[in-house]
Amino acid sequence: MAQRAVIDRPQGYVRAVSPSGQPGERWSWRMTSPVMLAHAVRTQGWTFIPSQVLPPLLANTAISAVCYATYLQALAALDPRSSGALKRVYPPPPFSTTFTAGAAAGAAQSLFAAPFDALQVRFRASELLHGKYSNMWSYAYHRLRAIGLRGIFAGSSLSLCKDSVGYGLFFGTFEFLKSQCFYTFVSQYYGSFGTLSPAKQDLIRSQQTGESSDLISTIEPHYMIEPIFIMAAGVAASFAQQLVQYPLSRVQDVYHGRLAGIDTGSMDGRGAPRPTALHLYQRAYVKTFRRVVVSARRSFQTGPAGLVSWLYHGMLSNTLRQVPSASVGLMAFEVIRRKYALEADVVRIHIESGYDILLA
Repeated sequence: MAQRAVIDRPQGYVRAVSPSGQPGERWSWRMTSPVMLAHAVRTQGWTFIPSQVLPPLLANTAISAVCYATYLQALAALDPRSSGALKRVYPPPPFSTTFTAGAAAGAAQSLFAAPFDALQVRFRASELLHGKYSNMWSYAYHRLRAIGLRGIFAGSSLSLCKDSVGYGLFFGTFEFLKSQCFYTFVSQYYGSFGTLSPAKQDLIRSQQTGESSDLISTIEPHYMIEPIFIMAAGVAASFAQQLVQYPLSRVQDVYHGRLAGIDTGSMDGRGAPRPTALHLYQRAYVKTFRRVVVSARRSFQTGPAGLVSWLYHGMLSNTLRQVPSASVGLMAFEVIRRKYALEADVVRIHIESGYDILLA
């Protein structure tokens, strides 16, 4: 799955304490995350991991757990057949059902991740380097206390839209290709006796003439077909998700760029929020849209075409970087889900030629 990048900004602190990975420096193996982390541990001590690295890792884990758990619960509520811990559900739930469950998962993740997002967009490695905060735990406590609920949920409507629609497309596309397209392909590819391989034809004949001839003959598809569909579904799901999330993320970046000024400008001398703080956050949306239009006009051209070009600029390369991790994550998700599913559950696709396609 396309994981929320809560840890990206804190990685900047690891990069800041490393002699490599500075702006303008040519890439080398010393700039890789493991090497920079090892250098940070040598210079800062082993306490660097629980104080600086562990908090964002725990945040990413918790956010992913909320997303997947909500998706499974929502899918079970919308499609009761999916609530029985089965390896397969045949026929699979329609796209509208998985999209709705994914949208619910994205909405839950967006609300749960709001405090982490607020910390991420306001993170500055220099504040830790100069001793303003002793560690990530201290940074999170004091920063959240300073910005309050208004600051935590600033821009939450944009995040809610981005995550709900994005994850609706993500899970809907993944389940559609992994299940519906897979079953359709298997039914058509193995659905005619005359097009089967000689080995499978002989297997069916031997079953029909053997001692168990009263039972329906069965064949199994090649074991590599389903993993290929799962990997392809992961790739397609990543692209479908980015069609929504990438342009909204670019708008969100512009909005987040205004948060620091809003946070400081919405406080009086005693540090108490002024009554106009909420209006400042709301007005930031209007200013953000104007800034986006100006940026699109400068980079490309005026009109809707220029705006679309600016919103999707760089999406392909960004998505290609996420595809491997998303595909591997979905594959691991499927393996774990099937490992703890009911072993006796199998799917039989009946073919009119007199045999079944067995999917264990």
